[in-house]
Amino acid sequence: MEDNKKSKPASGFPLPPKKKKTSSGTKRWIKFIWLGLIAVILGISGLFFAVSQGFVGDMPDVKDLDNPDIYVASEIYSSDNQLLGKFEKEKTIPVTYKQLPPYLVYALQAKEDERFKEHSGIDLKSIARAVYFGGDRGGGSTISQQLAKLLFTGQASQNKFQRAFQKLKEWCVAVSLEKRYTKEEIITLYFNKMDFLFNAKGIELASKVYFNKSASQLTLPESATFVAMLEAPRRNNPYRNPERSKNRRDVVLKQMLDTGYIDQSTYEQAIATPITVTFSPIEKVEEDYSAYYKFYLRKEIQQYLTEYEKQTGKELNLYKNGLKIYVTLDSKMQKYAEEAIKEHLTSLQKNFDNEMKYNSNRPYYNLNKKQIEALMMSAVRRTGRYKQMKAEGMPEDSIMMDFKTPTKMTRFTWNGEEEIEMSPWDSIRYHKQIAQAGLMSMDPQTGDIKAWVGGINWQHFQYDHVKQGKRQVGSTFKPFVYATAIMHLGMTPCSQVSNATYSKGNWSVPGNGAMLTLKDAIAHSKNPVAIRLAEMVGTKNVIQTARDLGVTDPIDTSLPMALGTSDITIYEMLGAYSTFANFGNYTKPEMIWRIEDANGRVIKEVKPIVKEVMNEMYAYTMIDLMKGVTEFGTASGELKRRGVQAAEIAGKTGTTQKNSDGWFMGIAPKLATGVWVGWEDRATHFRSTGEGQGAKMALPIWAIYMKKVYADKTLNISPEDKFIKPSDWTGSCSDLSGLRGGYGDEGGLRTMDEIKNPTPPPTNHNNSGPKKEENINEKVNTTDDIDFNK
Repeated sequence: MEDNKKSKPASGFPLPPKKKKTSSGTKRWIKFIWLGLIAVILGISGLFFAVSQGFVGDMPDVKDLDNPDIYVASEIYSSDNQLLGKFEKEKTIPVTYKQLPPYLVYALQAKEDERFKEHSGIDLKSIARAVYFGGDRGGGSTISQQLAKLLFTGQASQNKFQRAFQKLKEWCVAVSLEKRYTKEEIITLYFNKMDFLFNAKGIELASKVYFNKSASQLTLPESATFVAMLEAPRRNNPYRNPERSKNRRDVVLKQMLDTGYIDQSTYEQAIATPITVTFSPIEKVEEDYSAYYKFYLRKEIQQYLTEYEKQTGKELNLYKNGLKIYVTLDSKMQKYAEEAIKEHLTSLQKNFDNEMKYNSNRPYYNLNKKQIEALMMSAVRRTGRYKQMKAEGMPEDSIMMDFKTPTKMTRFTWNGEEEIEMSPWDSIRYHKQIAQAGLMSMDPQTGDIKAWVGGINWQHFQYDHVKQGKRQVGSTFKPFVYATAIMHLGMTPCSQVSNATYSKGNWSVPGNGAMLTLKDAIAHSKNPVAIRLAEMVGTKNVIQTARDLGVTDPIDTSLPMALGTSDITIYEMLGAYSTFANFGNYTKPEMIWRIEDANGRVIKEVKPIVKEVMNEMYAYTMIDLMKGVTEFGTASGELKRRGVQAAEIAGKTGTTQKNSDGWFMGIAPKLATGVWVGWEDRATHFRSTGEGQGAKMALPIWAIYMKKVYADKTLNISPEDKFIKPSDWTGSCSDLSGLRGGYGDEGGLRTMDEIKNPTPPPTNHNNSGPKKEENINEKVNTTDDIDFNK
């Protein structure tokens, strides 16, 4: 008992509680958590630093927003010293913050960023809300982030990983904007930068386009209408979709009411006000024929400016440094080329439309509904409308519902743009039936490009058919076969080849059994002769000739390649043909002569690239052969009808299977010109070769153009011009004897096996080219289904 009592503590002095021992495992977990937290913080900080410094992709420069009025446009001057156009920043009329009506600013803040005055570019509360509700209660982007997004060019990627990095970039730029500009300046820059469609860049132009007034005069309902457009300029457009535009406008007004920017009576009065659009579109002169050559020209210039920066360390900007670009284009020839295309295609389109009246699958032949649907969907997915909706997160079925809902829009006609109400889906199908064309003209001796018409209307058809577009070339490829046979087999225009039906495997090339000279065979574009020549000389040698003539596009290696089954650009075809008129020397076609800075210092002077390809006797032999095409062959009738046959012309017509493409390559002594005519899809074409052949589709454009050129005496190009004959030329087929040829470089004969399987010369050319993307257009143009009748 004594011991027990002693063990009890005194009542006034309680013992401290015993410490619980922390297990080593718990300590380890706590350590891991802290280390993990530190690693996350450092990782996020490092990621933001890497993004902000451009280590994970290019970042836009916020300084580009400064002083847009001091940018000096670069000017383009033609060879005849005419101002052809400018490279300038988008046309806009900047406004100041004081010129923005208060209702417009309030609507923006209520709709897009109610805590705009409080954050520094990133609103964590809004981001958390957007993540938690999956975007159903608004996004997490601040006004600063949206301005940052406008600085990035192109559509947002559909790849989730890339979109995440894009968002990080926007955050970094938004913070940078907040450091550089005041809140008022950010709002002003945002409204000046926003694209409201119909060439309405910025709120001032938008106010004039939609309501025919200045931005400072906008009413509350009109201000809310523009803010509603910010989320979807096309879908919420007051001109195209007035009903939806009003619904979204009223949502903005309700948010203004909820955030206290307007009271109940003002709100009720505003939502009761109808949207009254006074549509006054702004025409952009650049969006015509000239936009096509500018599209190519801009790429070429940028390459030279990049080279200049590497050499000197000095950066030059095409849009603000006032460069002078001197090009080889002739302003008159360019005008004549544009007029020729319009004149002929206006007539051609009428004939095509008349034929299509009786086609239930207009504008397609030989396609089933599934194939047509695939072509249409492919076109839909290429549109800016689709990409924008996809970027906004719209589901596919909603997007397609929008595409099949009628709305106000403009469509192309040869009599000018036409305002109409139709669905975007029907608009795409309508524009697919419009005939397209491309034309390029050059001096064969210097390589100077004199005219470049890449299409018929840039605003509706932003695709260049001179250097961007590749189409089957048909019989215009045959001169490469003939030239190879002459060089390698020692043949002459008098050499005879059988035109009998050629059969091999499961296909055949119809003929009439007669023996024809090379001159007659090419003049009348006889397919069996071309096939036999390609077989005799070997397709590898034909491809090598094409490569030496400047053709870099992929070329089919199978025997039907002799009939032009490969897709090649006008640019490369014309460069190749010009070699024949330039004594066998290939000269790379060039558009630029010289680039100067604003002070007249030369940045780049382009020197012609010349390569000897063949003996001048071979080259002139090809000119002589192709003169037969225009004098008594496939081109003679149309040239005579057009009144230009009297001139000395070497040329070749071309028609591809089912009349999908019409070509004419025409060479005059001082000017070579190539023309292509067709439609966007190869399944769109004339039913008969009578209307769809190259002599009817493309040759008339060439003839109209050359008549205009010949009539203009200031151009120094005359129908009296003659090709310069080599000094040894007598006109006899014996002129080629003794030259290097396939019957032995030293005069000895080669075996047929040596001819078919030649030892290839050393070359760095790649004949295979990139693999083509498979699509419906390719499937209906396979070599197994070639129309060998033309």
